[in-house]
Amino acid sequence: QVQLVESGGGLVQAGGSLRLSCAASGRTFSSYAMGWFRQAPGKEREFVAVINLSGLGTYYTHSVKGRFTISRDNAKNTVYLQMNSLKPEDTGVYYCAAGANSDDPDDYAYWGQGTQVTVSS
Repeated sequence: QVQLVESGGGLVQAGGSLRLSCAASGRTFSSYAMGWFRQAPGKEREFVAVINLSGLGTYYTHSVKGRFTISRDNAKNTVYLQMNSLKPEDTGVYYCAAGANSDDPDDYAYWGQGTQVTVSS
């Protein structure tokens, strides 16, 4: 079992930055790839980024490449999402998830409760 708790969301102006954190409980954190997903009002949950077990492999959705960086600290059981040059279309609830190294939400077994990110224009 893995429990995930996100933090770091908030309101920011376009062009600003936020850093999301996701703290995991349990001793098996390093056994899972970690992903970030987001869901805007009225839209389906979409993939944002994933990082593999070691932290050496990452993959991003096209719209955030060059602006977002995913990282993990296995010693602290934490995964991060550094978000720079934020745009209003980045607004949504951001979720971290533990599971396979995939961009498909069905491949993730554990989910956090989400943290709201709002980018004003």
